[in-house]
Amino acid sequence: MNGQRAWLWRGVSIGALGFTAVLGMTGCTAVRVTLGMRVHLDKLPVTTIEASLPKGPAIVPGQTSPLIVTFTDPSGKVWVTEGKGKGKILWADLTVTPSVVTVNKKGVLSLAHDPRKSDGKTGQVEISVPSHPDLHASLTIPVRYNFPFVANFNGANGSSGSNGLNGSDGMSGSSGSMGSCDPNNSSAGGDGGNGSAGSDGGNGGDGDDGGNAPPVRVMIALRPGDHPLLQAVVSAPGRKDRHFLVDPQGGSLTIAANGGAGGSGGSGGKGGRGGAGGSGGFGCPSGSSGSSGLDGHDGMSGSDGRPGSAGVITIVYDPAVKPFLAAIKASNKGAPAPVYQETPVAPLW
Repeated sequence: MNGQRAWLWRGVSIGALGFTAVLGMTGCTAVRVTLGMRVHLDKLPVTTIEASLPKGPAIVPGQTSPLIVTFTDPSGKVWVTEGKGKGKILWADLTVTPSVVTVNKKGVLSLAHDPRKSDGKTGQVEISVPSHPDLHASLTIPVRYNFPFVANFNGANGSSGSNGLNGSDGMSGSSGSMGSCDPNNSSAGGDGGNGSAGSDGGNGGDGDDGGNAPPVRVMIALRPGDHPLLQAVVSAPGRKDRHFLVDPQGGSLTIAANGGAGGSGGSGGKGGRGGAGGSGGFGCPSGSSGSSGLDGHDGMSGSDGRPGSAGVITIVYDPAVKPFLAAIKASNKGAPAPVYQETPVAPLW
């Protein structure tokens, strides 16, 4: 009986203490299903299905949007997908067929950064359930452009400096020699030797300088219509062109061409500990103990790297864009002000 109790106690300990660690390490779907944290749809008599986007019905180029699918059974109980829905239904039990947008295994939708791939199109998601062939859901996903877009052409950040080495500890002082307390021949004990000081820690290395931003050229044309949009192409030497479609009614485009931040300096090494003083020798009187050595000093931190220089930004825009120029912003601290050039610009795609 005692052995059985011990076995039961050990089982509870493993369940209570080891479950979280084991689940975290394996992330095993089978374990989650066994423990009731997940459930397979083929085990549920669900009768309805509905899909939704909690972040809103539309999606922005370059952004993501989680998908939630909700089911109900004849009793009215609601079952929700895992992930953003925080439910028990496995995404692996669903078939999601996207159009224009893409979807990953966790039910997260994404739209390509390049607006040319979605311009004039509408996203679509079709959802089916292999275990329940009669259940289908579809979702139409408009593309919106009233978003604060950023064209990042900043210089690279400098790397951090190396950390200094720690100093070595000082040596302990030697003990004093023994004296004597014989009434006929007393002698004093010898003083203990002083400990030696620890050595200083080494200095941290300097951070590297930030990289320079390239000169950037922006071309902007107007897409006319009841709801005009701005077409923009941002280019720089040695960089891939970036394309944007911006709704000036609530949206914007910031062109960033700042120098990269300098790398942080490495930390100084810790100084070594001073050695302990030697104990005084026994005698009449006893010798004095030696003083402890001083701690070494911390090494000096390395200096931050200097920021690289910003790039010059040239913005070429069609005259029809002028009423909407407030939606175009520039960030190039330390460089000359952006250059604006008004000239006819044909549609960019």
